[in-house]
Amino acid sequence: MKLKHPVLTFLLIFSMSSFAPAQQFKALVFTKTAGFRHQSIPNAVVALKKMGEKQVFSVHASEDPKVLAEENLMKYDVLILVSSTGTIFDESTRASLQKFVRAGKGVVGVHAAADSEYDWAWYGEMMGAYFLAHPAQQTLRLEVVDQDHPSTWHLPKNWMWTDELYEYKNINPNLKILLNADESTYKVAKGNGENHPMAWYHEFEGGRVFYTALGHVDAAWEDDVFLKHLYGGIWYAATGEPFK
Repeated sequence: MKLKHPVLTFLLIFSMSSFAPAQQFKALVFTKTAGFRHQSIPNAVVALKKMGEKQVFSVHASEDPKVLAEENLMKYDVLILVSSTGTIFDESTRASLQKFVRAGKGVVGVHAAADSEYDWAWYGEMMGAYFLAHPAQQTLRLEVVDQDHPSTWHLPKNWMWTDELYEYKNINPNLKILLNADESTYKVAKGNGENHPMAWYHEFEGGRVFYTALGHVDAAWEDDVFLKHLYGGIWYAATGEPFK
């Protein structure tokens, strides 16, 4: 049925918009790769868009570097780098990311986000570490070191998980570790020893950063436990809400 009366049309549009939930925050998902490309990236984008619908935050996904321009990036509360690899920032977008972080915004790194920007020390310090190596996909015991963070509230002290298990170099000593890999429960590549972080967070130059090594396998993006872990990290990075 067509509404010809302008007042009735306005009232209908107003009543529909009044029921639309207000968005908690705005997230930019960036998935550009300049190195190895993970086949789980499309699954990740779908899962994050569904997460946004469920948890009431807006999600825009792109691989276009133009979205990292300062005037656009500053529209968002959190930048989510999903398995980005290689050099994905140029001089201009590096400056944009630094201004974004220093403005008190949030950054989330997923899996291969630590496999990026090896010639940019600021990025490595911000993200928390650089990728070193990984063995074949295996199951391991993840020790939940900190259960007082929204990304770990729901997790047991010992969490069995199957994934591509990253090992790291240049680990920032100021990280607050959330998950630690028990190397006695799987075959390592080079190994990090007893202190092998797999998820962490920290405040950095005024902004908030959360990183999780998980998310290589397609199945992770359909796993409610993992998605709750990731959402807790996104929520922390985006809002900075107190959680203790």
